[in-house]
Amino acid sequence: MIRALSITALLAVVASGCRGQTSEDPPITPLRNMHFQQRYNTQSESPFFADHRTMRTPPTGTVPRFPGGGDVRYHDFGVARDETFENDRVTLGHEEDSPTYTSTIPLEVVTRANLRKQDGTEISGMAALLERGQQRYNIYCTPCHSALGDGRGVVWSRAQNGAYNYPQPANLHDDRIRHMPDGQLYATIANGVRNMPGYAAQLPVQDRWAVVAYVRALQVSQANNGGAR
Repeated sequence: MIRALSITALLAVVASGCRGQTSEDPPITPLRNMHFQQRYNTQSESPFFADHRTMRTPPTGTVPRFPGGGDVRYHDFGVARDETFENDRVTLGHEEDSPTYTSTIPLEVVTRANLRKQDGTEISGMAALLERGQQRYNIYCTPCHSALGDGRGVVWSRAQNGAYNYPQPANLHDDRIRHMPDGQLYATIANGVRNMPGYAAQLPVQDRWAVVAYVRALQVSQANNGGAR
C-alpha cells in the first residue's frame, strides 16, 4: 500500500511538470522558468487591462531612442537619434586599404545642426554643433582625455595610485592630432583605437561630428599656450 502511494505521488510530481506539448528538451530540465517566461507576446491579449491590449502607449514624457525623421531637433542632453542621416562620408577615396579621409566636417552636418537650449531659445549651424559637441565630449571623453583634452582625465589619474599601470590617453593637443584630418578623428571616435573603445553605439553620426567640431575648438583655445600639458 505504501509502495503504491509512493509511486502515485511520484507520477503526480512528474505529471505536474508536463505542459501538454512535445519538446526537444531533455526529460529533466531544472529551472524551466527561463523556457516559459511569464510575459506577454506582441499583439497578444491580456485580461489585466480594460481594453485587453498588451501593447501599451508609452507614458507621457518617454524619450524616443530611435525616432527617425528628417528634421531632428536635439534638446539639451537629449539622446535621440536620426536614422535617416547615416551617410557619414568619412572618406573621400574608395580604396579599401588606403582610404583618403575627408579633411573637414561635411557642410551638410553643419547646416543640419539645430539645438534647443534649456531657456527655450534655439541655435543652429556651427554654434549648435559646438554646443552639442561640448555636451557629448564632457560625458564621453572627459573621463579619459580630461576637460582640457590633455589626456590626464580622472580614469588615468586614479590608475596612477594603484597597481594597474593604465597607459595615458592621447593628448588631443599633440601635433599629430592637430593635423589629423577631421574624417580620421571621426573614425577614431566611431571605431576606437588601441585601448580606446569605439563610441558608435553611444554617439549617432551627427553627434560624432559634433565632438570633432568641439575638439577642434578646444585645440584652437590652447594653441597660443602650446597645448594643454
